[in-house]
Amino acid sequence: MRRRNSLRGKKSGFTLVEILLVLGLIALLMGVVVVNVDGIFGGQQEEMTKMKINESLSAPLFKYKTDTGNYPTTEQGLQALLTKPSNDRGRWRGPYVKSEESLLDAWNQELKYRFPGTQNPGSYDLYSLGADGTESGDDIGNW
Repeated sequence: MRRRNSLRGKKSGFTLVEILLVLGLIALLMGVVVVNVDGIFGGQQEEMTKMKINESLSAPLFKYKTDTGNYPTTEQGLQALLTKPSNDRGRWRGPYVKSEESLLDAWNQELKYRFPGTQNPGSYDLYSLGADGTESGDDIGNW
């Protein structure tokens, strides 16, 4: 005697509930990945800005001071590294940076400059307003 296969009438495949459950899990995982990737790249922007402030622009500012006898004034700002100030006495030997982009932070905002500095008396303050673009706790400076 032969036994009849009891699965013969059943169709194989996934139920609608199983498919929806898998799609829900995939959506949840994608949400977690997107949040973490944003945090990773945000950290890189901060590091790039710190490096520009503390390394990339410190040498041009020092060279400017060596040539002219002092750092640019707050009014002249970082533009004095790129274009000759109107009150120059023939000592400016710039440009000290290659382009306007050299004066931007990782969020494409102008770096802020102040001389004499309030955070660094006797020197200059160079800082970025950070990701939010306002003076707040996420500012990145040379202090």
